[in-house]
Amino acid sequence: MGMLSGLLKAGIAKKVFDEARKPQNQAKLKGLVSQMRKGKGGGAPRP
Repeated sequence: MGMLSGLLKAGIAKKVFDEARKPQNQAKLKGLVSQMRKGKGGGAPRP
């Protein structure tokens, strides 16, 4: 069962990686990251 689980996880990771390489999805991700950074308010200060 462990081998099957590993194969399933690898397949899902490959699908996510392939989708992230598409230009239209890259633009969506950049916009999402930009929105998250603006809404975050700077985060915690670094030591």
